[in-house]
Amino acid sequence: MATCRDRLGAVEAEESPSCQGYSGVEVVLSSDSATPAPLCPHGPTLLFVKVNQGKEETRRFYACSACRDRKDCNFFQWEDEKLSGARLAAREAHNRSCQPPLSRSQCVERYLKFIELPLSERKFCQSCQQLLLPDDEEKHREHQVVGDVSVTQLKRPSKLLYPLENKKTNAQYLFADRSCLFLVDLLSNLGFRRVLCVGTPRLHELIRLKESGDKKSNIRSLLLDIDFRYSQFYMEDSFCHYNMFNHHFFDGKAALEVCKTFLQEDKGEGVIMVTDPPFGGLVEPLAVTFKKLIAMWKEGHSQDNSQKELPIFWIFPYFFESRICQFFPSFCMLDYQVDYDNHALYKHGKTGRKQSPVRIFTNIPPNRIILPIEEGYRFCPLCQRYVSLENQHCEHCNSCTSKDGRKWNHCFLCKKCVKPSWIHCSICNHCALPDHSCKGPKDGCFICGELDHKRSTCPNISTSKKVNKAVRKQKQRKSNKMKMETTKGQSMNHTSVTRKKKRRERTHQYPCSKMSSDLRIGKIYSQTFDAIF
Repeated sequence: MATCRDRLGAVEAEESPSCQGYSGVEVVLSSDSATPAPLCPHGPTLLFVKVNQGKEETRRFYACSACRDRKDCNFFQWEDEKLSGARLAAREAHNRSCQPPLSRSQCVERYLKFIELPLSERKFCQSCQQLLLPDDEEKHREHQVVGDVSVTQLKRPSKLLYPLENKKTNAQYLFADRSCLFLVDLLSNLGFRRVLCVGTPRLHELIRLKESGDKKSNIRSLLLDIDFRYSQFYMEDSFCHYNMFNHHFFDGKAALEVCKTFLQEDKGEGVIMVTDPPFGGLVEPLAVTFKKLIAMWKEGHSQDNSQKELPIFWIFPYFFESRICQFFPSFCMLDYQVDYDNHALYKHGKTGRKQSPVRIFTNIPPNRIILPIEEGYRFCPLCQRYVSLENQHCEHCNSCTSKDGRKWNHCFLCKKCVKPSWIHCSICNHCALPDHSCKGPKDGCFICGELDHKRSTCPNISTSKKVNKAVRKQKQRKSNKMKMETTKGQSMNHTSVTRKKKRRERTHQYPCSKMSSDLRIGKIYSQTFDAIF
């Protein structure tokens, strides 16, 4: 399951050193567990802060961990905001109303009844994306319903369900069969017996198909995915409704125990995690979640094996390499290009910049992984690993340096290989696109502007927070004063209107008292007439 934001259309511009890290929203990974994050329908929220280079960070806020678009989840709360009991109760009610209509046990019960039905009575509502029992047919009479749902179709629900292609939320770009079969064969050849599929529903399907069709195959899998629709096709030991951005199991401790048992079986031996997160998501919360899964796996190990690592395949675009390796230094990137069925660009056979930018990051030694020669890969005896055909070995770097499948050129001034479309800029003193801006923002700290550290490790961050807090208080006092003045003005206007109304009522009570009263009434009517027309 993967997606790309609009950023993929300008990959080269983003990777240019002169265009990195000017402003944006960062997630705050707080270690303070004393104050739990508020909940939205997708579980615990994340703490964010908007940062601008050279400026102090702004007020921090909580937002949904899974949805980047507020149309999908509009949760928003300032970090220091105090909520009333009524608002908290309303939020809890809203969160409950957003949960799936059926519990996990109800889904399993319906599935067991469904597979017992004769073929002619097995129906699936495409409008509601739901398996139908005979009692449900009346409610779905006017919907688009598919009949004769076979056992084969039930084993491949990703082909029966509509992909959720919202790029900022679910983003179900599903593996093409070519990539999926390669992964299944690779995992089997590497000797793994269990696969934890985090956001990879199609890989989960093919592993289960191989297990049921091949008696020699002893490989099993467990799917963790945020799409609750899969719960109607699998038993509790095969699927957990899960949010990978906050390590949240929607079905509570029961689902958590299923995952823990799966990881710790056989003392944690023979298991690997394969994950394909949405590319629009932030690397930091994903890394935190994966480290929690690693810790869960390590709980089943003895102290003698405490140095061992959980084998992982993290499928992500190549331009996130530095971010991933920042959290997992033992990871390396393979040249294998992962492609997707329902994506217009990520298809096998394309060349140049049109080819898929999606790669596999892993902590498994690359010399153990054999890439298919018939698909355009070769073995480099100097690097002792498989690379793409166009990825030529650089004698100066002593490595096959290409990241995107094209042949890269060595820059002697930068002392490294760069993309063929980049040139060396004497002003910036590094390689970049020909039309780059030399005055563009540089890498470095967003608070003080120094280049030797990032905002999160800035020694001035505590001072910045204090100053920022004082500025916020001053703005709050000014805002409150303006509100009071506005309220006072409205009150005075209301008093004036009330007096006029009383005078008008007295005039109507005594219509013939004085000529001035008639004139006053005429003036009022005239003003009313002008106001209307």
